[in-house]
Amino acid sequence: MLDQLDDNLWIAERPQAFYGLEVGTRMTVIRLADASLLLHSPVLLDAGLRRELDTIGRVRFVVAPNRVHHLYAGKVAEAYPQARLWIAPGLAAKRPDLAFVAVLGDQAPAEWKDEVEQVFFRGRPYENEVVFFHRASRTLLLCDLAFNFGPRAAAPTRLLMKLLRSYGRFGPSTLDPLLIRDRAAARESLERILDWDFDRVIVAHGDVLESGGNQALRRGYRWLLDE
Repeated sequence: MLDQLDDNLWIAERPQAFYGLEVGTRMTVIRLADASLLLHSPVLLDAGLRRELDTIGRVRFVVAPNRVHHLYAGKVAEAYPQARLWIAPGLAAKRPDLAFVAVLGDQAPAEWKDEVEQVFFRGRPYENEVVFFHRASRTLLLCDLAFNFGPRAAAPTRLLMKLLRSYGRFGPSTLDPLLIRDRAAARESLERILDWDFDRVIVAHGDVLESGGNQALRRGYRWLLDE
């Protein structure tokens, strides 16, 4: 169930429907220097996945990185009582049932700041996504700021992405400009992200982009950067 992409970096994939459309979802697992595990955008856990996680380290940190990717955060925290949960800005009002230790922002907490950086992508209040960068593997972690749908996607998803001119390429969808309410704030956040030296990009929906990620993200958001 866990697919290792790099040293101390794994992903786990699950089916996931969004308004009836199968888009899939993906959790990223980072093993920190002390062998503790950080779960980014957790997916539904089953016994098999739990066994694999327990084999590679101790689940201590759970991240719900935006206002949409939160469905399984509470369940994971219940499964691992010793784990602590961080959530995206605005999620507390949407999920008052979640017991969390802090709200994510531009500064990574002490628990992972030496290995993982983060930026709050401002100007998109629907998601309020916090973007993560795993320095050792030069990997960027995104949820809904970019997609990478290809032939593996379900047929209805491929059709919709083709209609949106978002099939077969990495980047935001053609609807994304409508989600940005503050272009200046979003541009500043994006520029901070592009300053990171990342190559691989893990997206929650679509295929992992193994290389060329910085240039691809810059190209996908050229319409925002050039304003």
